[in-house]
Amino acid sequence: MARFLWLTSHDAQEDEAREGHAQEGQAQETHAQEAHAPEAHAPVAHAPVAHAQDGGVPWAIRISDGPARRGRTSRPLAFPERRNPPGGGLPEYRAARKEGIRAFTLWADPQRGQVFAQVVTKSATRGGPSAYEVLGAAGEPLALVTRRPAMKGGLRTRWTVQQTGSRPAVGFKGRPVWWGVWWLSLPLQLLIVIGSILNGGGDPARTPRRTRWRLDRRIVLDFHSGPGTAFELTVVADWWDDRVTASLVALLDSHGGWLGSEWDTAER
Repeated sequence: MARFLWLTSHDAQEDEAREGHAQEGQAQETHAQEAHAPEAHAPVAHAPVAHAQDGGVPWAIRISDGPARRGRTSRPLAFPERRNPPGGGLPEYRAARKEGIRAFTLWADPQRGQVFAQVVTKSATRGGPSAYEVLGAAGEPLALVTRRPAMKGGLRTRWTVQQTGSRPAVGFKGRPVWWGVWWLSLPLQLLIVIGSILNGGGDPARTPRRTRWRLDRRIVLDFHSGPGTAFELTVVADWWDDRVTASLVALLDSHGGWLGSEWDTAER
């Protein structure tokens, strides 16, 4: 069965409120059941402990078993957070990412209580190819993701994902026909960018982003337009590790913005 993953902003307080209502409902149901069993001893309730003082990680990667549609059910899978350089902050991270460097921790919960996966840079060159390792909570290798920019040996950006124990799947960013349309509209896009800088209005069109990864000519991953302006990753093959696909979503969305709008350059 296909799975669908996408990156979204996360409101920890809303999740906690929903969790609290669910726990309260469960507690009421348990109390009602115990009322009919007088000899049973009531269990001791332990309140959840929050590990963060700042409201938690503000981003979430959600997963669903159904495609984009109104009312589809989903759940948070991981909570990605950039990893600043040792002794540095956001300015130092932004400087490092210009060299192609990315470093993320994907948490299993918004309060950073447990690591879900990690993304570290294996090699990177400014404007050139980059390689990223996906690691598990204990540092075990899960996958290698490589990115070769457009015009560096090919007309389109190439993403290669090799899960440990599997052969690499290769995908190219954007369909050729839409790249042709985008290049023809480039003069207009430049005017929109200038207008947005001067007036704060206007929104330049994204470069074509749809990417399909194939293995033996079979599509195994598909990064495509989702609800609204979001992009989502359809995991077609069932042998993909969720830790790998969630890390891939974080990497793709860290390379996909205009004018520095990627999630990992935000203040939080």
